[in-house]
Amino acid sequence: MSEAALAQDTCPNRGQLDDLYCDADGDLVADTPTDPSLLKDPSTLVFAYTPVEDPAVYSNLLQPFIDHLSSCIDRKVVYYSVQSNTAQIEAMRSGRLHIAAFSTGPTAFAVNMAGAVPFASGGSEAGPRGYHLIALVKASSDFHELSDLKDKKVAHTSPSSNSGNLAPRVLFPELGLTPETDYTPMMSGGHDKSILGVMHGDYDMAAVASDVFERMVERGEIQRDDFRILYTSDIFPTNGNVYAHDLTPALQDKIKECFFSYRFSEEEQAELNGEDRYVPVNYKDRWAVVREVAEKSGTPFNKRSYEAQSKREMEKLKKKKAD
Repeated sequence: MSEAALAQDTCPNRGQLDDLYCDADGDLVADTPTDPSLLKDPSTLVFAYTPVEDPAVYSNLLQPFIDHLSSCIDRKVVYYSVQSNTAQIEAMRSGRLHIAAFSTGPTAFAVNMAGAVPFASGGSEAGPRGYHLIALVKASSDFHELSDLKDKKVAHTSPSSNSGNLAPRVLFPELGLTPETDYTPMMSGGHDKSILGVMHGDYDMAAVASDVFERMVERGEIQRDDFRILYTSDIFPTNGNVYAHDLTPALQDKIKECFFSYRFSEEEQAELNGEDRYVPVNYKDRWAVVREVAEKSGTPFNKRSYEAQSKREMEKLKKKKAD
């Protein structure tokens, strides 16, 4: 019997992992196969960054890091541009993607559906960087508390977004504003779109990630004084850098070593909110608050939620191509 079949039949613990994976040690991520025939040691490694509006910008920005990985690991590393979170997750699930950077919510889907193992986040000497959910309104508006936004135009970003949708559904009600009851969330399609929508008057308020807001201020795309922040949440992890669970242990260790030895250029630091290095993270602990928000919002990172997200993303891409 193959180890994959054995994992399905005799796995002592799986939690929310897909049936392809097992979590015997209880760390919430897929175990590395113990059968040597199931381990992978590819001569060319594929790396993908989370979907962004302008892939070419990040492809250029990340090229020095890709060159570093290639030199450090001593094998070719290629950058793979993805159009959606689903495409990125499916690429790792199928074995075509070996290393990746996922945003907050999709990291958990990648863990459960694709056997991804988070090991690093962007940060500094002080540790991994985080971000907050913030509620933004125009500084010139009459809104001063979240409860002022009842029956108003409130932007969320996308269904799978942590700070842009899931966290507001869990955290806003205790502050007097309940999504779907006090307002109908308007999906903007992105944090930057939500922020610009508030600035232009398309939305009265937007729930967005603080790091995106700060990055847009730094770029000069918006003026901080044009906005007022009504609410700031506790901190969330910004991203998860992962490797595929079935890479050889030696290759896993080398990938971690090469990530942690890299130092960001000034250009990278400017684009990534001052991050200057990759620092170790533990998925079980670091993503606990993210999993809690997902559970309480009724959208746990399981197969059913993932399939619903995949369907939405596919419909969105079809509409984009049609337009």
